[in-house]
Amino acid sequence: MTLCCTRSSTCHVFLSCLLLFGIVSCGKKEEGNVEKGPITVTAYLVEERDVPVSVEYVAQTQSSHLVNIQARVSGFLDKRVYTEGAMVKTGDVLFVMDKKPFEVQVQAAQAAVARQEAALETARLNLARVKPLAALNALSQKDLDDATGSYQTNFATLEQTHAQLKTAELNLSYCTIRSPLDGITSSALQQEGSYLNISNSQLTTVSALDPIWVNFSLSENQVQHFDDQVAAGQLIVPQDNEFEVKVIQINGKIFPHTGKITFKEPHFNPQTGTFLIRASVDNPDGYLRPNQFVRARIEGAVRPHAILIPQRAVQQSNKGQFVWVITSEDKAEFRPITVGDWQGEDWFILDGLKSGEKIVLDGGVVLRVGDSVQIKETTKDKESQEAAPKEDAV
Repeated sequence: MTLCCTRSSTCHVFLSCLLLFGIVSCGKKEEGNVEKGPITVTAYLVEERDVPVSVEYVAQTQSSHLVNIQARVSGFLDKRVYTEGAMVKTGDVLFVMDKKPFEVQVQAAQAAVARQEAALETARLNLARVKPLAALNALSQKDLDDATGSYQTNFATLEQTHAQLKTAELNLSYCTIRSPLDGITSSALQQEGSYLNISNSQLTTVSALDPIWVNFSLSENQVQHFDDQVAAGQLIVPQDNEFEVKVIQINGKIFPHTGKITFKEPHFNPQTGTFLIRASVDNPDGYLRPNQFVRARIEGAVRPHAILIPQRAVQQSNKGQFVWVITSEDKAEFRPITVGDWQGEDWFILDGLKSGEKIVLDGGVVLRVGDSVQIKETTKDKESQEAAPKEDAV
């Protein structure tokens, strides 16, 4: 009797468990059939507008006028007058050579001129006496010819001695070596007391700092890409190609003075695979020094009727890049796009989007075609209010 009751109780427990399991299972199935709500996203309003663009290149500064200061005569270096690394003005004395040998040469040349002037005067007086006597046939024609020849020879010799005097005076003036321009000096290459000749004549250099040149290079592909965009009307350049050049210093700050492109190398450099471009930048305070590495930002070009969207809105599939477009029914639409150049953190869109459309900016990772979306916030093109950042490549 007891055994039967035990078996009956066990059966009741088993049936209760089965019933409970069925109820739970039915509940889960019903929960799985519940439709998911709209996905919250941040939207971006696509706007078509003319976008100023700029490009940046690694550049190096160069003195616009560098002069090697050299001794023009041989002799001993007496003293260095300037302070190494200091700014100098045109005409400032840099070095002085021993003048004594050259002063002696000037004195000797002056004496030679005086002696020859006396000889010329004697020849002139003699010719003055011979001429009237020869006219009266008191002296022969030979006597007149000799007097005339002596005068002309002494005149030519006087001219020669004058030239020798000028040479001696020039050599003496070369003993005082001055700066030919305003600029900054480098270290002295020769020490006081050194004997200077043709083999060690260079003394220092003076480099002009205002204006200063900023050199950068464009690859052949960059030049071709730029020309193609201009030809296709995708890029409008300033009149007469008057691009504005801004210098970005090593600390990221923009140099206060701007410049213009003044030279484009017409020949392709096969060793570097680039074309050299040079800009001239005002540098009145001499803050920029030659051979510094900076970045040159070139501004002035405009992309007409351009569409620019943040890069994070663009996604990648096995078929290429795409964005999620929000339809008028607040549904997610898959839209393939063709992207162009970068500009800061944004991307130019060449094909696939129209002005006025809304795309998903954030929250599109989990989207599927046809999903309902709820717009949390709509962002417009920030470039409408802010200055355009750099474009990574032309």
